[in-house]
Amino acid sequence: MKLRFLLSLLIYCCTELQAQEASFVNPVVHGDMADPSIVRIDSLYYLTGTSSEWAPFYPIFKSYDLVNWKQTGHVFEKQPEWTKSSFWAPEWFLHQGKVYLYYTARRKTDGVSYIGVAVADSPEGPFEDRGVIVEWGSEAIDAFLLEDQHDLYISWKAYGLDKRPIELLACKLTPDGLRLDGEPFSLLRDDDRQGMEGQHWFKQGDYYYLIYSINGCCGPNSDYSVSVARSRSLKGPYEIYKGNPVLQASDEVLSIGHGTLTTTPDGRMFYLCHAYSRGAAFYQGRTPYLVEMRMDEHAWPYFVPGEKAVLSQPMPMPGYVQEPVSPFFDDFSSDKLNVAWTWNYPFANVKTELKSGNLYLTGAPKKGSLSGGALCLRPASASYLLETALVGQTSANYGITMYGDDRHFLAFLRIGDRMQLHFRQGESLRVLSDVSLPETAAVYLRMQVKEGLQSVFSWSVDRKTWQPIPVTLSDEEFRSLVCWDRMPRPGLYHEGTESGCYAYVSVLNE
Repeated sequence: MKLRFLLSLLIYCCTELQAQEASFVNPVVHGDMADPSIVRIDSLYYLTGTSSEWAPFYPIFKSYDLVNWKQTGHVFEKQPEWTKSSFWAPEWFLHQGKVYLYYTARRKTDGVSYIGVAVADSPEGPFEDRGVIVEWGSEAIDAFLLEDQHDLYISWKAYGLDKRPIELLACKLTPDGLRLDGEPFSLLRDDDRQGMEGQHWFKQGDYYYLIYSINGCCGPNSDYSVSVARSRSLKGPYEIYKGNPVLQASDEVLSIGHGTLTTTPDGRMFYLCHAYSRGAAFYQGRTPYLVEMRMDEHAWPYFVPGEKAVLSQPMPMPGYVQEPVSPFFDDFSSDKLNVAWTWNYPFANVKTELKSGNLYLTGAPKKGSLSGGALCLRPASASYLLETALVGQTSANYGITMYGDDRHFLAFLRIGDRMQLHFRQGESLRVLSDVSLPETAAVYLRMQVKEGLQSVFSWSVDRKTWQPIPVTLSDEEFRSLVCWDRMPRPGLYHEGTESGCYAYVSVLNE
């Protein structure tokens, strides 16, 4: 019995040691999703983030361990009535047994970005939109909420489009969280003109803290980083930490910032923000990045790995391991479209129908748009193979795409009895390849992507012998598919009034 007890104890200790030594690699969610917001309800975490010019709006993920996330849906399946586009920077807030989501979007009437709010009983919805809550100057974005002594306050970034320093403004809210109550006041002013946004505002101990982002947010030359300031009074003045930035780029990470804090049930703090990875992984876009935060002996926050961002870190929860990125497959056998699909709502009226194991897709260009409908996926890897089957033949042009926006995309299309490869760059549309098809009811298409953008297209009538199509584009032309705040997405494309029929889609990550 004594030996058995010692062996059991040894096995237990080894198991505990393995759990403590387990690590994960950022990002914790693969695919372009900036400005993540996180909230914990008991031991379950919910995440959402910017959806920008893709619908549905604000994807929802959940997790038990902060590392492995599963998408469950979206905040809005239908676009809120007051909005036009640019769905940025959502922020969860729990209040009086309800879940509030404060978010940024452009207003339909004038195209100006303001802050709206929606309410639900659960982070998984359904959410009821309550309209605009912050209308301020030429732009109001990046909402964050703080409850202090039973009063609610909202903060936001102001003056980002004006010829004056940016400020983080705040205002008291009515008890229901749906209206401003009083006059806004300034928390912090960007006198150094470094940029200032994406703030997390919280109280701990004797201080109110602002964790915020500085410098450029987006693109291959971005230099986002994280700074901190504190005050003994909610309204300030806020003292900027002399050791800023507290989190910044490294050999592994290009730029990093705009996040929110959460806590574990045992009281540890984790900051979930977004970052670009270096190298080809850059083309996944701004992806959710997790890092533990603590307080030092002088009551300043710091990040456990140090100020230089690193990809690999210890697992937050014992007993969990990071799961590999799964390949994507959709045979359209469900009665509802897979939640991973997104479409280009500002540029096309996209309609989908699932019937008898097939997807029927239509995409009519909106007024002023230069593209049809794109039904796409967030790329989860820098290199992957997308394959689909086109069933039947219609009067529409339909196939597969690498899609940035209506003025920047590649589309490999069946057009009658021909296969054409189109490249849209601004006002110019070039046909890179045009080949005839044999008479066939089905055509199989592939797009092989390397290093994030480099694409090779091919087609087949039997899924055995593939005919490659040369892509005669320069690196600069490929990079034109990258929009300022988001990456191109692979997927399906359709132009016309008659539906195109797809039998399946698979994406194999390398």
